[in-house]
Amino acid sequence: MRPPARPTTRPVRLVAALLAATALAAACGDSSEVASPPPPPPPAQIAVSFISPTAGDNVFDLGAAVPLRIGVSTSGAAAANGTPVTLTLSPAASAGLTPPVPTTSGGVAAAELQGRSIGPLSLRASASSTTATASDERTLYIRPAPEKLGVLVPAYFSAGATSPWADLLSGANTSHPDVPMAAIVKPATGVDAKGLVTAPDTDLAAAIASFRALGTHRALAYVATGAGSGARSVADVKAVIDSYLTHYPMLDGFFLDEMATGSDRLAFYRELYLYIKGRAPALVVVGNPAAFPAAGYADPLAGAADVLVTYEGNAAGYQGLDPQPASTWVYAKPNNAQAMLVHSAASCTAMQQAVGSANRPRANTGWVFASDQPVGAPWAALPSYWIKLLATVDALNQKRSLPAC
Repeated sequence: MRPPARPTTRPVRLVAALLAATALAAACGDSSEVASPPPPPPPAQIAVSFISPTAGDNVFDLGAAVPLRIGVSTSGAAAANGTPVTLTLSPAASAGLTPPVPTTSGGVAAAELQGRSIGPLSLRASASSTTATASDERTLYIRPAPEKLGVLVPAYFSAGATSPWADLLSGANTSHPDVPMAAIVKPATGVDAKGLVTAPDTDLAAAIASFRALGTHRALAYVATGAGSGARSVADVKAVIDSYLTHYPMLDGFFLDEMATGSDRLAFYRELYLYIKGRAPALVVVGNPAAFPAAGYADPLAGAADVLVTYEGNAAGYQGLDPQPASTWVYAKPNNAQAMLVHSAASCTAMQQAVGSANRPRANTGWVFASDQPVGAPWAALPSYWIKLLATVDALNQKRSLPAC
């Protein structure tokens, strides 16, 4: 019998050696493989945005210094100090910039703009990182330097010792004589069904004379125009104008009520405007479309009025009124070429809010009136806060704190 075969150990040893070699390669790295390079850093992202002026505060006076602040960030953090920001204007000569290329400090670049011409301008701020450029734009409007606020009073009430005219005269000539005022007079007597003045109202004539005594207040005759629709012809309106000048020769101008807003009626009002100026160039023409009319009504060469009432209505509606973007032509005119007439301002506080809104550069409105009288007969009496209204206008003109209500 053969003895049993001895087990072979060679294959086992070979496998063990291979396993050991594999473990060593895993631990030390296989020299035959090349390590991948680290990914490149992401490109620096840059952002530019105007901090001031804001989009809602973009109307400035001719020649006034306008502070500019531009925020710049890189990859979400404040840009490095000294990052240049390039400012450009269109039209190029519309304003001066100091400096034209400010640099950042704490992520903000500061400069100053000074308008050189009236009208809109586009301001762009640009900055660059190593890999990108970003910019932001603002549209600004440069308006004429504002005149003092004045009060345009719809004095649609009869004159006499016990009428609202007594309070009107007291406020105009005694309480606040420095506040410019214009009264729209509407005779209660001596007027026929067509609006023609047939005889002077002696009480009204005396009130007008007293009102104008300081030489700074104006009296304007009320004339209905029927929106230029044909209900009242140009000849009809001219006849009313003539009748006023015959019986009230001291008048300073005319208030053309029911003015249209569309350009299709502009020729009608242009003819009336030229007719009034032909009677006496110094006569003032105030038109009341009660809303923003087509820009042609305010054209200095082909327009229809010296002053336009661009709002007549309740106080709540006035708070949301904005010439932008549809009626930015108002910024080419001085503030005293626009007026507002607000009723239903139930409190002194509501009145001050309305007058303050008119006084904002964005509204650019220089003639104001607010009343607590309601819809129906809003101009039949002076507001209960009449003297407070005058005091509020006076305070705004003098840049003082508003009087307490």
